[in-house]
Amino acid sequence: QVQLVESGGGLVQAGGSLTLSCAASGTIFSINAMGWYRQVAGKQRESVARIFGAGSTNYADSVKGRFTISRNNAKNTVYLQMNSLKPEDTAVYYCNVFAGTSYYWGQGTQVTVSS
Repeated sequence: QVQLVESGGGLVQAGGSLTLSCAASGTIFSINAMGWYRQVAGKQRESVARIFGAGSTNYADSVKGRFTISRNNAKNTVYLQMNSLKPEDTAVYYCNVFAGTSYYWGQGTQVTVSS
């Protein structure tokens, strides 16, 4: 079983920055991918950024050039650096890990961007 603990959410003004962190612990075999998703109430959860075992990444078009995903393999931790934040980035952000043959989710952290 894998546990994910997220941190770093909060309230920020438009144009500001936040960094989210997600640490994975427990019985971890092979982590194939780590990523961040977000969800606004009443809408579907959407992929924001993902990073794969070889280090390749992909981003939602809406965050390209503003967000950067990275990982520390030794700490089983994934980060999301969010710059130039916009009010439309307001959402609950969830960490996701694909390890072995299973997906795991964090509890979510609220990010609120005020205009």
